[in-house]
Amino acid sequence: MIMGTKSLTTLFISSLILSLSSAQTCNDYTFTSNKVFTTCTSLPYLSSFLHWTYHSNSTVDIAYRHTGVDTSTWVVWALNLESDKMVGAQSLVAYHNSSGSVIAHTSAVTSYRTDLSASSLSFDVPSISAEYVENVMVIYATLVLPSGQTEFNQVWQSGPVSGGNPAEHPTTGDNMASYGTVNFVNGQSTGSSGGGALQRRKNVHGILNAVSWGTLMPLGAMIARYLKVFKSADPAWFYLHVACQSSAYIVGVAGWATGLKLGSDSAGVTHSTHRNIGITLFALGTLQVFALLLRPKKDHKIRIYWNVYHWTVGYLTIILSIVNIFEGIDILNPGKNWKRAYISIIIFLGFNAAMLEAYTWYLVIKRKKTGSDKYPNGANGVTGYGNGTRSQQAV
Repeated sequence: MIMGTKSLTTLFISSLILSLSSAQTCNDYTFTSNKVFTTCTSLPYLSSFLHWTYHSNSTVDIAYRHTGVDTSTWVVWALNLESDKMVGAQSLVAYHNSSGSVIAHTSAVTSYRTDLSASSLSFDVPSISAEYVENVMVIYATLVLPSGQTEFNQVWQSGPVSGGNPAEHPTTGDNMASYGTVNFVNGQSTGSSGGGALQRRKNVHGILNAVSWGTLMPLGAMIARYLKVFKSADPAWFYLHVACQSSAYIVGVAGWATGLKLGSDSAGVTHSTHRNIGITLFALGTLQVFALLLRPKKDHKIRIYWNVYHWTVGYLTIILSIVNIFEGIDILNPGKNWKRAYISIIIFLGFNAAMLEAYTWYLVIKRKKTGSDKYPNGANGVTGYGNGTRSQQAV
């Protein structure tokens, strides 16, 4: 995706602010121990900074500083010799234990379900300690770099402490973008370049599903239920209904596919409820498509049973769609405006459905009183009979 001029301007301003912030809060920072480091870099996520001094004997003294944390938060900084992700990270961990003391230890991460328990690393760490001062956690350590290597993948992270032990960190926003590289010799440190791309894919996934399952699908159901109350709308309402639902299914499948891709790109990150509802929706939507192809003729004896099935599966799909969209918004956490926008869409559809429902019942009662409730169902009607009462067809 090509960034627009506005995005480039925003990126430039952000970089400028980051540079100014780094100059003020990185190099000028004074440690309580009066330690001095030759190099400092401001990490782009989670309000973190890395200070270090590289020695010619392939050792490096580092201080990882994580700001804005409380006593119930753990912090980690790690080198990963295998990839740029969490698994394989050789970590330095710091947090407050159950007695309130700050502890620091090393932990080799071997799976996404790690509890960050103490373990040795693949390289030597002669010393490690930590301090907590005014909502800032600092990890001090000396690393013996493996095989004289000077450039590494780096990962940093934070999460809640539960029962005196590190618990699972958030799997949204900056927590999923806090990785990059560091070169201890030339002083270059980078953050992830894929965080923005990943977020854009998540946004696309959310928009596709909100438009398809969450908007077009309910709209198609409203067309089927309320347009046929007008005699002149038959059989146009049926083709509008099919077009709307088919479009919803096609766009919805695209949204479902992007979800599968996001899942494969986020190994170890699982949103079970959202995923399971999404799979169910895909199955129900597919059944509706095949049910349309197998729809009995209007005068067939089993047509009424097909109608009940079609109605039940259709409304179940709509309900699950709305629930899952709100689940997705909570996971994506894009800001209150997204949720407000979709709530506005639901209110708009709900209000119109209520008005149309009232008008439909008004016509049903009026036709019954005047004896004009006989209404040809048309070639694409839904009751299953050649002719039916208006009350059967409308509600």
